[in-house]
Parts: sequence; C-alpha cells; structure tokens
Amino acid sequence: MSKSRYSMPVPFGWYGIAYSADLKAGEVKPLHYFGKELVLFRTESGEAKVLDAYCPHLGAHLGHGGKVHGESIACPFHGWQFNGAGKCTAVPYAKNMPPKVAGDKQAIYAYPVVERNQVIWAWYHPERAEPTWEVELIPEAHSDEWTELDRYSWTINTTIQETAENAADGAHFLYVHSATEMPVGDMFIEGHKRRAEYDMRSSASNADGTVDAEGATRMGHLDTRGVGPGQSYQRFTGTFETLLMAQAVPVDNQRMELHFAFTQPKNASEQQQAIAKMVIATIVYQVQQDIPIWEHKVYLESPTLCDGDGPIHQHRKWFRQFYAEPLGEPTPLRAAS
Repeated sequence: MSKSRYSMPVPFGWYGIAYSADLKAGEVKPLHYFGKELVLFRTESGEAKVLDAYCPHLGAHLGHGGKVHGESIACPFHGWQFNGAGKCTAVPYAKNMPPKVAGDKQAIYAYPVVERNQVIWAWYHPERAEPTWEVELIPEAHSDEWTELDRYSWTINTTIQETAENAADGAHFLYVHSATEMPVGDMFIEGHKRRAEYDMRSSASNADGTVDAEGATRMGHLDTRGVGPGQSYQRFTGTFETLLMAQAVPVDNQRMELHFAFTQPKNASEQQQAIAKMVIATIVYQVQQDIPIWEHKVYLESPTLCDGDGPIHQHRKWFRQFYAEPLGEPTPLRAAS
C-alpha cells in the first residue's frame, strides 16, 4: 500500500473552482476539491452556489442528476430541494417538513462563494470559519479593452505550498528552465498577501509600438502577487503587456489543479502580440518542466540551503498561516513502488 508523500493538511482560503463562462444558468456540476465531494450549480437568477454534495435524506450525490428549480437544486433521487444556503426548500411528496431540516435550519453545508475576475471562487476552511479576506479584484479581467482569456490547466500530484515555493526559488530557473541568468527581486509580505518584483531585459519598443529587435534593450518589469494560497497574478510590462491570473486548487492534501489564464491589451501591435505569445508559450512549457520535479520530490521541513537559494524560509513562514492547526515536523515519505 502506498504512503502519503505529504503530511500538511489542505490550507484554508479562497479557491477558483471554475471559470464563470463554463457554468450557465440552470447548470449543475459535480466537483471534488478539498478532499470532499461538492456540487456547483447556477440558479435561474444567475447566482453560482456550492454545497457539500450528498443529500441528507438518503445520501444521493446532488451533482449527478440534480436539477435546478428556481433558486434551489433538486436531488435526483427523491426530489428534495436545497437552496444556495443549504436549506431545504421543498420535499415535494411530504405533508410536513422533517424536523431536522424544517424552518431556518441548514441541511447541507454551503460554501461562501464570490464571482470575480471571470472566476467562481469558493472559500474553504476545515473548521468552517467565515472568510477573513476577500478575493482581490483584477481590473484587466473586467475590462473590454483586454482580450478573452487564454486558458491552460494541469492536475499535479503535489501540494499548493510546493508549487508556490517556486516563486521564491530563483536558482531552479537556471537548472530546470535553462535561464541565462537567475532572476533577482525583492519579496514583500503583508498579512495574507505577498508580492515580488523583478526587472527583466527585453528589446526596446519604438514610438509606434513596434519592437526594435536589433536596437537597444530596456528593462521590462514583472510584478507578481499572491493573495492567500489560491490566488496569484503576474503583470508583465515594458516591451509588451500581459497579465497572468493563476488559480491553485487543492483536490486533496496530495493533489492539486493549477489553472493559468492570460490576457493582453486589445490595442497591442502585431509585434507586441507575437512577443506576448512567445512569453505565454515559454511559461506554459516551464510548467511542463516543473511537473516531473514536483511529482517526484519530497518536502523537507528543514532543508539545507545556501546563500543563493532565495527567500524560501520567508515564503514558508508566510504560507504556514493558512493551516488551521500548527504544523509539527512532517516526515517526508516516498510513495511505495
């Protein structure tokens, strides 16, 4: 029997569980995140809702065959209906509501949900505590002056903490991604937010927006930000402009999904668009390079670091705040062959 590689629990926070465009009014989808079975549905009025999946009557999964009726979802087994707050709104064949679900009682746990940046976000906390911060609004994602999202997704056998740590690990860019120089930047941490800024060398642009590939180079800029464990975004500015929005979502405490969405200004020149496409292709390829490392490494609580490794300890200290219980000293375990 295989052993778990990670002993960390699922961190609490806001997680982007779906893109808004992928859920139409009246649509129902089964999900598996946070080590739990969930149901996502959009009411007839257009609001996205997330509940624990199992009907409290006889245990049917609401995401497999459930149907939206107005502002509620109806169980496929016996037609019991539950609204987005998890309250039973109808038992079609009963003369009286069962006492356990009557009145204002919550029959199924309902997750806090917001839609922002073209994404449906659900708040997860193992103790079902209320949200302690908000999903950060990204203006470009709500602007008609920016392109439709160019989206990419991966399911990876690792944890969110491990993938997020790459942002603090400058040296791996030399050896995994064959970078010509190690990115150097400053990391700033404030509460549930982190920020890092890097200068990058790129070709200069002319006044008309074309790129002077043979001329002088200028310093482009990368501003990367994290908002809790599940939301991050990067702005590339300089010769070209691109926004990357990333959603990391824990499937359970051993697996995760990673979703990238890119957008650029619609008024970018053809050459700027071409450079942006090359940058996007490079970033996507770098994720493919990272995945084999993530899926076969172990987490070392006390790694042996050197002076060129970057602010890894600083990042880990920041990330620990998102675990509901203090972490002990996890023993790294390899999956049995």
